[in-house]
Amino acid sequence: MARQDGPGPAETVVFIHGLWMTGMELYFLRRRVSQAGYETERFSYRTLAGSLDENAESLRDWLEEVDNVRVHLVAHSLGGLLTLRLFQRFGPVVNGKVVFMGSPVRGSQAARATASIRLGEVILGRSGQEGLLHEDEAEWPWDNELGIIAGTRGIGVGTALSDLPEPHDGTVAVRETHIHGARDRIQLDVSHTSMIMSRQVADQIVHFLRESRFYHSPHDD
Repeated sequence: MARQDGPGPAETVVFIHGLWMTGMELYFLRRRVSQAGYETERFSYRTLAGSLDENAESLRDWLEEVDNVRVHLVAHSLGGLLTLRLFQRFGPVVNGKVVFMGSPVRGSQAARATASIRLGEVILGRSGQEGLLHEDEAEWPWDNELGIIAGTRGIGVGTALSDLPEPHDGTVAVRETHIHGARDRIQLDVSHTSMIMSRQVADQIVHFLRESRFYHSPHDD
């Protein structure tokens, strides 16, 4: 991947975790992005006990305290649905770019399968039930440039719960990540879990933040 100039002196990247997570697991991605010259923060929320609306309000209030000229958002899995709800309710509360990693913005077949088993709704929690069980089209009408990263290494718990449509990352199908209005999208050979530890994913995040597009090799379709 070609070397690019670094960010401006006052740019912060906020990382938003997925279901059952705390944000600590995003340490590797944060470190790589920090090494590229960005300030980084993580937002932690109650994925099980809190509703999407409650968590969106908390995220809005938290972002108001981030003291920097430009703020970008990078969200994994359910974190992308939380970010989408944030924009739907409050508009573009940040002025930077947005990256979704493995976020089933069109709903999750694996989550619907989970909801059908005993204690499935408990496993998904309030935010998971609200964000993952639908099958709606997703729209991104805001000016903040949005990049979509989808994994294609089909290894994960989702394959034990449901016959996911190919290609998928073991939990989320690529087609479930599609959202109208995204600036760019890319598929990488990572699973839903391994993408948060992938150097390639980290490098693609930095490339999008700098260039408003991902790095596509000449062999990409």
